Amino acid sequence: MDRNQSRRQIAAMKQSLFDQGLLDEQFIQLEELQDDANPNFVEEIVTLHYRDSSRLISSIDQALKERNPLDFNKLDTLMHQFKGSSSSIGAKKVKAECNLFREYCRAGNAEGCMRSFQQLKKEYAALRKKLEAYFQLARQAGPQETACRSK
Repeated sequence: MDRNQSRRQIAAMKQSLFDQGLLDEQFIQLEELQDDANPNFVEEIVTLHYRDSSRLISSIDQALKERNPLDFNKLDTLMHQFKGSSSSIGAKKVKAECNLFREYCRAGNAEGCMRSFQQLKKEYAALRKKLEAYFQLARQAGPQETACRSK
């Protein structure tokens, strides 16, 4: 695959993430911070997000299992952290689901929290899978390709 074809494929893949509503402008802002001195900056930030998110998902899952009664304040605090981490990488659908979960917490709606958390895990997994494919393609193309700024 030639360089121009690689650039087009990477740009198309990234555009599809925006078109599907998976990412927002925060992702572009992260890319603007990436330079020759740190060509993998965005991927490193996203990897840190995954690490933090795995811990938070596990904590939320555990808190949802402690149903006598649910500690909505604890759940809301954990989800607030998850939302902040997700917002930092531009995870648009994940962030929206975090907001919905927090609304259910404020309303004391345990079933709503459970449903929302299941949907959040699906959105998170879908975004993670697609971003991993995006970064893999960018790595294969080489450092200059990751600096592609089209949206």
